[in-house]
Amino acid sequence: MPRDLTTYDGFLLLDTHIWIWYLEGATESLGQTVRDRLEHAASAGRLVVCDVSFWEVAIKAAKGRLHLSVDPMVWLHRAEQAPGIRCRPLTRSLLLQSTRLGDTVHNDPADRMLIALARLEGMPLVTADRAIIDFAIADGVTPVVDARRG
Repeated sequence: MPRDLTTYDGFLLLDTHIWIWYLEGATESLGQTVRDRLEHAASAGRLVVCDVSFWEVAIKAAKGRLHLSVDPMVWLHRAEQAPGIRCRPLTRSLLLQSTRLGDTVHNDPADRMLIALARLEGMPLVTADRAIIDFAIADGVTPVVDARRG
């Protein structure tokens, strides 16, 4: 986890909800430091979205639990091409790492894969998900940024 987010200049992995908030311009729930770092990282092409987030958006939209500004397939196509964002695929090592997190993190497969990617690449996961933040604090290994602070 970056000790000082105000000077952190590396890649930032976005949790699915942060990705949506960022692209939809709904960042009022994020801390100012986090908003600034997201903008800085985007300008340097250092925002990362895992392919599992595409699946998560599609699933939630199909179940009526997520409403976007446009049709979900259009949104995802545009989101894939948004400036400053790089996509990371689901690799075998990521999938396997996601099974080694134990039972202390909830069993949401998308969250487990995001945590695994953050660990494998040493990249802070920007999230407002309390369960992920608590897990990262307890395990002391998963780099995480509490998106609501700062």
